[in-house]
Amino acid sequence: MTRTYIFSGVAVITGAGGTGIGAAVAKGFALSGCDRIAITDLNPSSLNNTKEAIHAASPDVRLFVQAGDISDESFVDSFIGAVVSEFGRLDYAVNCAGVLGDALRSTETSTEVFDRINNINYRGSWLCSRAELKQMIKQDPLPSHGPAREPQRGAIVNIASQLGIVGQPGAPAYCASKAAIIAMTRSDAIDYARDGIRVNCVCPGVIETPMTTSSDEVRERLRPAVEIAPMKRMGKPEEVADAVLFLCSTFASFIQGHALVVDGGYIIN
Repeated sequence: MTRTYIFSGVAVITGAGGTGIGAAVAKGFALSGCDRIAITDLNPSSLNNTKEAIHAASPDVRLFVQAGDISDESFVDSFIGAVVSEFGRLDYAVNCAGVLGDALRSTETSTEVFDRINNINYRGSWLCSRAELKQMIKQDPLPSHGPAREPQRGAIVNIASQLGIVGQPGAPAYCASKAAIIAMTRSDAIDYARDGIRVNCVCPGVIETPMTTSSDEVRERLRPAVEIAPMKRMGKPEEVADAVLFLCSTFASFIQGHALVVDGGYIIN
């Protein structure tokens, strides 16, 4: 697969282990010519799988790999600091790490379950975005790919969900965590536009990842959403990655604070 994007800077992707959206984004950056990529995930084994896949397809890519918990403030700050020490800057940041949670109504949801979902999905995204912004505002912008577009100092893409826009039965904590990411994205987009930093988010629908195909119970729970969508199928991680890469590139130089839905048409039906 060949793209015409120019990624001359450094990319950071969280939740990059295994075969999910984060891994597809990391591989997409490598295939698009980004030669300095940092990846993290909670699971060291799945993170190593992504590392090996990138090196197999793009052996010249310099990778920084560190496993850790993105809901842990000290890890996030140390990870981003280590990336900058390794590569000197940070230009494209994609915050993918997240969890789904069981199908529970609010009266069935414990505080512990609520906190786990929000600590990873919302708090983790905020911690990562905050650390990334702190670095981006300190660095010089990269040149654009053409004279008609402004140089950008950095681009952040947060992974939210279609369920940050519409509701779903038995998912109040999850829906709230993803709606919070959309609101955070819009607020940061306003605050950092003057610094030459773009902040957007992608809202995937039901995507074929280990999180959505882990059991027959999860598949059955998600089946109505697949059937409601006009395209009537799960999306592929690579299809979400394509949207992410576009938003990170200077081809999206006038897109700011947008929540790009990639869901096969679910929310329009």
